[in-house]
Amino acid sequence: MAEIVYESATCLYEGADAPAVDRLSLQIDDGEFVVLVGPSGSGKSTALRMLAGLEDIDEGTITINGENMVGVPSKDRDIAMVFQNYALYPSMTVAENMGFALKMRGMPAPERRRHVEEAAELLDLTEFLDRKPAKLSGGQRQRVAMGRAIVREPQVFCMDEPLSNLDAKLRVQTRTQIAALQRRLGTTTVYVTHDQVEAMTMGDRVAVLKGGKLQQFATPAELYDHPVNAFVAGFIGSPAMNLMSAPITIDGVQIGDSTLALERGQLSALRELGLDSVTVGLRPEQLEVAPAGEGVDVRIELVEDLGSESFVHARLPGNGTGGAEFVVRSRTRAPGRMGESISLRHTQGGVHLFHPETGGRISDTTSSQQVKAGA
Repeated sequence: MAEIVYESATCLYEGADAPAVDRLSLQIDDGEFVVLVGPSGSGKSTALRMLAGLEDIDEGTITINGENMVGVPSKDRDIAMVFQNYALYPSMTVAENMGFALKMRGMPAPERRRHVEEAAELLDLTEFLDRKPAKLSGGQRQRVAMGRAIVREPQVFCMDEPLSNLDAKLRVQTRTQIAALQRRLGTTTVYVTHDQVEAMTMGDRVAVLKGGKLQQFATPAELYDHPVNAFVAGFIGSPAMNLMSAPITIDGVQIGDSTLALERGQLSALRELGLDSVTVGLRPEQLEVAPAGEGVDVRIELVEDLGSESFVHARLPGNGTGGAEFVVRSRTRAPGRMGESISLRHTQGGVHLFHPETGGRISDTTSSQQVKAGA
């Protein structure tokens, strides 16, 4: 196991206008499961490859248990990598694939077999040890790739979107197995994904990246409840947070023909910043369908019926906030039909406010650092 520290770590590809990873600073605790998440091009895979020694660290440092990894070859970092494409040898059996790295180390065959059988038992692969990869399902192949990493007993697991090739049902099943296995082994793990649901359900803490820069590093609950900027607010959560620009009034913000009341501290913060409008954020579960005339009138564009609940996609007509879009989580399976008008109202939880230019979060204790967080 190991503690990992990124200290202003930077990776700049030749010919690029901006760093792929820009001054990344993270402290990953011993035994922690940390997820790097972000859209395509955010730098998450590059950050992982820098840790694994597959990309150069152009500036700053990455340390493992206090040892600087700059210039240290990948083979000397005691890291096991799990890739998206499994990378199994088709001519070898499952047991041979899992024990190949140990064979290259010169480990005797009986000891090698013992390590392989122990890992296979952890991963429910015992009955498949004599099969070739072609005779396995996608999920089983991914477990073999995991087993190959486990038998090495590394101090760090690096996982680069290992579930991307699996179907939706198998992804859910396998991510549960990986998270449970990591907690059982207690090995420090850095996991990369573009799927924010995967990140929120697996990680002890999650690092959200955009354009090579770290946006926020926090627990899943903190990311959801207190996003540091509008990007994190819109990226974390499924469905995403409703974000819209709204003019500021004496008591709150104007949305359509209605006023959304704000807390006294938020109003003071807005006055302190001297803003005329603000970006407002509301989670889908903070809204509900109200009786006509008791909320903001919107027009339904789509209803996603999921059985136990439904997601209503609606749009604010007219000028106001520029035809803002809303997604509402409703316990009613069919609160309306496409094209119909309904009323929405705010029911629970605080209103999220973000600076209209920087995207930084505005709260009761607004500071220049919070407002600049979206830069």
